[in-house]
Amino acid sequence: MIIAAIKSGTDAVAPLPPATFHRTLEESLYCPKCSACYSLVLDYDQAVKRHFAEDSRRHFAMLRKAIFLDHATDHRTTHFETNGVVVTRHEAKRPAVLDLQPLTRLIN
Repeated sequence: MIIAAIKSGTDAVAPLPPATFHRTLEESLYCPKCSACYSLVLDYDQAVKRHFAEDSRRHFAMLRKAIFLDHATDHRTTHFETNGVVVTRHEAKRPAVLDLQPLTRLIN
């Protein structure tokens, strides 16, 4: 089971889990220290399984911890993804700094 947590107001940085249809869960994960909110996206077939609540409990706990730890970096990570025991962070690319030429003469 692959679950992606995407920060509200941003797009997914990496490809979403492979599936025919994706489902966004109604419940979201929140940072306990601020107002950052993450939507949960996963495969539709996994989400409608009979034992989804028991099977996904560990994944949700790992994503909650990753979101809590990302508070220290001001929530730069916009896309978390978990599969099993690993949480992968996907950060948005930072804008490039302009390459300015240094001044060689003083202007009067």
